[in-house]
Amino acid sequence: MDLKDKLIASFMAFENNVDIDHPIHDVRTEAIKNFEEKGFPSKKDEAWKYTSLNSLRNTDFSIFPKEANALEYKDVKKYFLHEIDTYKIVFIDGIYSSFLSETTHDGVDICLMSSALTKPMYKQVMDVYFNKAASKDESLTSLNTAFSREGAYIYIPKNKMPKKPVEIIHFATGNEASLLLQPRNLIIAEENAELQVIERHQSLTANEVLTNSVTEIFAAKNAIVDYYKVQNDSSKASLIDNTYIQQKDTSVVKVHTFSFGGKLTRNNLNFYQNGQHIDSTMKGVTILGEKQHVDHHTLVHHIEPNCESHQDYKGIYGENATGVFNGKIVVDKIAQKTNAFQQNNNILVSDKATINTKPQLEIFADDVKCSHGCTIGQLDEDALFYLQSRGIPQKEARALMMYAFANNVLESVRIPELKTRINKLIAKKLGVNLGFDL
Repeated sequence: MDLKDKLIASFMAFENNVDIDHPIHDVRTEAIKNFEEKGFPSKKDEAWKYTSLNSLRNTDFSIFPKEANALEYKDVKKYFLHEIDTYKIVFIDGIYSSFLSETTHDGVDICLMSSALTKPMYKQVMDVYFNKAASKDESLTSLNTAFSREGAYIYIPKNKMPKKPVEIIHFATGNEASLLLQPRNLIIAEENAELQVIERHQSLTANEVLTNSVTEIFAAKNAIVDYYKVQNDSSKASLIDNTYIQQKDTSVVKVHTFSFGGKLTRNNLNFYQNGQHIDSTMKGVTILGEKQHVDHHTLVHHIEPNCESHQDYKGIYGENATGVFNGKIVVDKIAQKTNAFQQNNNILVSDKATINTKPQLEIFADDVKCSHGCTIGQLDEDALFYLQSRGIPQKEARALMMYAFANNVLESVRIPELKTRINKLIAKKLGVNLGFDL
């Protein structure tokens, strides 16, 4: 039985454990039908032309994890942003860990999707928001919707801001030989609300794990959301991350993606600007080696006038690593005065490394400023020679040049402690000794 058939068969067992009279039952049933019809994407699909899921489809993943192993905070402390206090929503093998978590209902609602999906007190909000931004055309998003049960639910009421950032962390313990996880997050920032979120998926062993994650983010008028994704997983961990963002007037949403590890990572990041004077920012740093693969797929849909979007992705690829960047900007006919910027710069430090980059612009308005650019190259030999002439060894000189190339993406990170942490990760990945202990 291949993975698709196993998932479809497992859906019946999954539904036996939920209330089939609940409205979510119809949503799940429609989603599994969609996945059954479309199946897993293949390289025949234009959007997946450079990313193959064949190795994952042929793996016998466990769909329902066993009881999770207990974890001590001291054993996983390094994966948290422990330099500052944060709210924490922690999952171990897909199961919520109350021991490692710290949630709150103090003016804001930071809790679990399982509660939001089942408790009557959340019904009104869920009817308005759940599965409203997520694409019905993406089969892996439909798969997640069909099995949606656990993840983070964050609701920030009007004019509110949590006292501290929120960390969402998913640990895979290796309790299973191979495990499929499908977390579902719903994040709502009402009018004038503000929120900072840090998300991480982390395997703790060399066992195979595939995470198929979906996050829906809604930013109302004047809301501000900063979302940070730290992807630095083991060589047997694969992540398919589907993020859908809907923005209203004068809202600001920024997503920073730091991809430093993992077997296969696919980031689908989709912005929908449903209002005027909206600002959408996507920035990313990718540093890969070995046979790692990262695929960034972004979409910004400018639906109304007077909005901006900014994309800036930097990639450094060594050994046999492969990268993909596909950035799509759509400007509707009425979306005049749009300002859309897209940039993708890449350095190949190995003859066997590969990058495929494809900017896409679909512009139906005439009074706009839209620009895109991509570069693929190697390190500047003249600059390298200059550093060596100043007494810096070649290895360190190369690393410092790559560090400078990647580091400017961090300028818009608004959590100083996170900025320092990412700087450390970049330095370690590049082999630069800055006196940090990781």
